[in-house]
Amino acid sequence: MTIMYSISNTAYIKLILHAAKYPHATVNGVLLGSKSGNEVSVIDTIPLLHHWTSLSPMMEIGLDLARSSAEERQLQLVGYYQATNRPNDKVLVPVGEKVASSIKTAFPDAFALVIDGTSLDGSNPALIPHVFNSSASSWKPQSPLTSASSPFKLRNTSSPSLAFKYIHEDGVHRQFGDFDDHLEDVTIDWLRNAPVSYVIEA
Repeated sequence: MTIMYSISNTAYIKLILHAAKYPHATVNGVLLGSKSGNEVSVIDTIPLLHHWTSLSPMMEIGLDLARSSAEERQLQLVGYYQATNRPNDKVLVPVGEKVASSIKTAFPDAFALVIDGTSLDGSNPALIPHVFNSSASSWKPQSPLTSASSPFKLRNTSSPSLAFKYIHEDGVHRQFGDFDDHLEDVTIDWLRNAPVSYVIEA
């Protein structure tokens, strides 16, 4: 049975905002969602880090807090995302593979998204999905979301253009916070990013 994946408008825009806020850094985070039948629905994202992006204690703490937050919302961690400071990087870095594999132990249909830094003009989804290839024991890139054969789809096809507008016209990414930001200012709502969510969902 082929697993299908749908990515909500909120989830897509948040991960693009994270990359836009820190274009000169590697950023990462997790995808929250649920599974019904053969479809995995990505509902939201939780941004983790832009400083301590290795397998550090901060990463472990951030993952634990994100997992607890997902459970409180009756969701689960269904995947991982990353963007690097090199726009042409389109594969998971080793840390990403390890975190995605960790998520997969609890959610077998877990996947990863790499943000394509060369496709952030709002015309197409700037995402490269990766799934685990058991025969090769590694994470492999899949067809782009624009491919008719791709099991990965955006729930709102306008999400890329909306993300571009929120960044380049409204500057919404400047309000966005991740776990690293929270460690520097505990008032930052990194788990939900409520002010940003309010704008996106309005």
